[in-house]
Amino acid sequence: MAFPAITPEIPTLIRSSAARFGSHPFLIADDHMLSYAELDRRSARLAVSLLAEGIGKGDHVGILMPNSVDWAIAWFAVTRIGAVAVPINTFYQAKELAWVIRHADLRAVLTWSRFANHDFLARLEAALPGLDGQRRAGRIVVKGAPYLRMVAVWGQSSYAWATPVLGDATSAALKIDSDILHEVESCVTPADEIAIIYTSGSSGEPKAPVHTHGALVRHSYNLTSVYVVTREDVLFTSMPFFWIGGLITGLHAVIHHGATLVTQSAFDAGEALRLIERYRATITLGWPQQGKTLADHPAFGAHDLSSVRRTSMPAMVPPERRPVGADSLGMTELCGNHLGVDPYVAQPDNRRNTVGPSIDGLTHRIVDPETGDAVHPGQIGEIWVRGYSLMQRLYKREREDTFTPDGFYRTGDCGSMDADGWVTFTGRLGDLIKTSSGTNVTPSEVESALRSCDGVLEAYVVGTENTRGATIVAAAVVTKSGSNLDGESLRETLRDRLSAYKIPKYIWVADKGELPFTGTGKIIKDSLANQLSCRIRQLHG
Repeated sequence: MAFPAITPEIPTLIRSSAARFGSHPFLIADDHMLSYAELDRRSARLAVSLLAEGIGKGDHVGILMPNSVDWAIAWFAVTRIGAVAVPINTFYQAKELAWVIRHADLRAVLTWSRFANHDFLARLEAALPGLDGQRRAGRIVVKGAPYLRMVAVWGQSSYAWATPVLGDATSAALKIDSDILHEVESCVTPADEIAIIYTSGSSGEPKAPVHTHGALVRHSYNLTSVYVVTREDVLFTSMPFFWIGGLITGLHAVIHHGATLVTQSAFDAGEALRLIERYRATITLGWPQQGKTLADHPAFGAHDLSSVRRTSMPAMVPPERRPVGADSLGMTELCGNHLGVDPYVAQPDNRRNTVGPSIDGLTHRIVDPETGDAVHPGQIGEIWVRGYSLMQRLYKREREDTFTPDGFYRTGDCGSMDADGWVTFTGRLGDLIKTSSGTNVTPSEVESALRSCDGVLEAYVVGTENTRGATIVAAAVVTKSGSNLDGESLRETLRDRLSAYKIPKYIWVADKGELPFTGTGKIIKDSLANQLSCRIRQLHG
């Protein structure tokens, strides 16, 4: 397996990359360029401020902002002092934000004041009752988040509880000798926890995998040997840094090799085409559906995309530059892909539709989910995995509830493995929806939100296909007697209750007799998904 030659922790990674790559661009976001040397200098300045504010090793620090230079500086500042970074989904509404802040035991939140239509500071006040009455920045005390003491803010703010960040620093930076940073960094080890990265859980509450410096640095390097990243590469992605895809295959893919990352604060097809052409991107990473969106854009043909040599969005390049090999499979708990090979290496027909073999350093087993016994080659079972990139634990869950006695993690994904170890992914063991845009949505959470809407009696949420064959979230609801509801009004109501990607793209207001139930009254979700898909096709002709 391919591991970096350095000690695998963030302080060494930052300093070594700055020494090797200096003024070469590390990140370009919103047309602001951050070099490797600037990443080291600016993240060090913020790191000293965090130390002066009382943040230290093991403290949990949330990062609430879109892809940006500030996000990168915040991430590396937090992790280089041994604090634990907690990337926060910018789509979270107040209720979701409150849950994560409390569950993660956040000591501080680093945030923009606003972004697009997101007013993060107003949302924080809505999430944390009593915050609006706090008058001492850096000395916050609220019952809803008992460990929270500081909210550090980039951008204009009139809130008394907000700690301003100006020039990558707070005013407290003047109160501490910057030389202390070297001593602090010398105490950070590969075994130390680096991040808690929230993902969807099948129970409805997000899961919180905990990763170490060693696992993240090693695995992000190892994966670049699979996808072949070099110093000459310019990598484009708009995948959010707060999810494992944007963090590992974006931000941490380039830093090992001196490559350049170009990103967007939010995906915009027209702007993406401009950026790919302007910066001559050689690798473009995103979800396949984004590639179709790029190809369908009115300005697509006017842009020169000939620099792209590798992509995970095949529709945006001609057939001769599309992947010809196997696919891959990843998850937050494994710090990214755990199955896969170089997608640009041709494979025999029987391997083209697989997700490849185990990534070097990982071991997979296909088992009967009821008995835990291994199944025969070619038989479908649950995918179990263990190895160096596997999370240390799920935060606030006991180890015995997470791993098998011999250290395997039950992924909840299903598939089969051939005699040579190549795996075919067949779906989820439960009903977690994996949409074509790359997000995971828990049906029970969306169903609960729908049932809370005035006039809704029952709600059923499934993953189904739209007219383009993409997997989307869809729902069927049964209304209370006398209610006059329609799908669009329900979608509008959900906008203040759920993240945008969780809101069903289509809601069918149905009579209960039209829905498929078993003899015992349970909804037959496969049949419902087919019904919804048919209705969507009829609607769009």
